[in-house]
Amino acid sequence: MNATRLTYTRGSRKTLWFGVLGTVVVIVGSILFGYAQTQKKEAEKMNPTKPVPTDAELKSQLTKDQYHITRECGTETPFHNAYWDNHEPGIYVDIVTGEPLFSSLDKFDSGTGWPSFTKPISPDKVTEKKDSSFGMERTEVRGKASDSHLGHVFDDGPAPTGQRFCVNSTALRFIPVDKLKEEGYSQYLSLFQQQGGEANPQSE
Repeated sequence: MNATRLTYTRGSRKTLWFGVLGTVVVIVGSILFGYAQTQKKEAEKMNPTKPVPTDAELKSQLTKDQYHITRECGTETPFHNAYWDNHEPGIYVDIVTGEPLFSSLDKFDSGTGWPSFTKPISPDKVTEKKDSSFGMERTEVRGKASDSHLGHVFDDGPAPTGQRFCVNSTALRFIPVDKLKEEGYSQYLSLFQQQGGEANPQSE
């Protein structure tokens, strides 16, 4: 009888350990799967080769003002737009593709009523072209990936660049620092880190 009980106990323990091991495998697998899915979503958001929607798709996806600004080179009303007076730290991305374009660290108060930056977040994110519309000679700024009209750049900005990228809020989407990781832009968190780990204040 004792031998029978001992065999039964060992079998029970063996079954228990297999059950625990199976549970651990499932949990670890779920964690790894979740991480992989998160990385996939981030990659999709940050994918520079993501195709730009067709004109028909943009008309259905964008608001009337967003379409007019980005695809028809419109200009929004100064002092009556989303970001001209935004002082929160974060980045500004292309409303069409999500491509990072500007950082709050380079934003300044130009007094014009439009968001103004001393430089793009990276030179390869925008393109410039000559604009002779309305009898003026200006330099237009466009999103490189989306080919969307963003605004214009002028040589009357502050140091260190001396430039003023005057951009329409409507062409942008703002992502605050505390949402960068969630939105798939965690690689830009380092821009806002000081030695003490605090976000740099916006220079306005």
